[in-house]
Amino acid sequence: MPVIERSALAPLISCPVGWCAEETLGRPCPGAPATTTTTANGNVAQVAHSFNKILAQPAKKSSRDAGGSVKKLRRLTLIEGISSVADGTLWHRVWKIFIRITDLPVEMLLDYVARGPCEVRERIRNDSFRSVARYCVCTTTLTTDRRFTNRVKEDMLIRLRDGFYYPPCFTYVQGMNVLAAPFLYTMPSALEAFLCFAKPIKEVCPTYVRPTLEGVHHGLKLLDHCLKIVDPDLYVYLRSKNSFPSALTLCACTPPLDEVLRLWNFFLAFGVHLNVLCVIAQLLLLRDDVMKSSCPHALPPHLPPLEAAHVVSITIARLVRHPDKFQA
Repeated sequence: MPVIERSALAPLISCPVGWCAEETLGRPCPGAPATTTTTANGNVAQVAHSFNKILAQPAKKSSRDAGGSVKKLRRLTLIEGISSVADGTLWHRVWKIFIRITDLPVEMLLDYVARGPCEVRERIRNDSFRSVARYCVCTTTLTTDRRFTNRVKEDMLIRLRDGFYYPPCFTYVQGMNVLAAPFLYTMPSALEAFLCFAKPIKEVCPTYVRPTLEGVHHGLKLLDHCLKIVDPDLYVYLRSKNSFPSALTLCACTPPLDEVLRLWNFFLAFGVHLNVLCVIAQLLLLRDDVMKSSCPHALPPHLPPLEAAHVVSITIARLVRHPDKFQA
């Protein structure tokens, strides 16, 4: 896999996007397991120590100091990635920092659950594991399949989406289960998974879950606009063809799940709007096949297996190459 150039990090490290949960830094954290494993990317125990050192810092008195700590978390997440090998708690602790989960309102979720099945329960049930099996679970090995299915049960998905239905102005749309699955897989409790699932949707992309999916359609228009800037020749052939699932699910529809989680590290740290450019990065990986094909419009509809590091590297390179054109 290509190495992300550190010189290309500055535009993202200084960018005030994503969620900055400065107020959650410095809270007591569970102890890390004393597991030391060396990989090609370095000593994961040392990386885990670096994360824990930031997370364990005392609460900052000023938002500026707290923002500096979150910036360090972003940089470390991008350069080293988050590994659960040396510390199984890191993934959910860092994600909750980025999403700005500061409280766990147990009563709220209990109230939602106490209301019983929502009006669209049957739709939710029919859509539950069918789509997760198709989009989220890596099908290359039985081990990966079992790891996911052993941790995330169908009733967990159904209860989480039941709860999301009850707040005003929100309903269930197909594809929600794919967005919920990574949170159920990484979070230690259903409550934390629900909060991490609901908060970004409600605050960042609420139009993505309206019945008309208007936010997704606007995202596809933006994708076409950006693809035309990045690669006009490829734009002529592909545009946003076959990109609807990736736009709707923040790329969670492309296996394997481990790579989805690594890509979501990038989204949660720097902003889910980067999904548009990450989808384009995956289309660019198809460029040679498209240009060599005598019938490019007949290419397979699915994107190749996700390689998060490669996709992020391409995305950063495009941001550096066209900084003015991609600014909001």
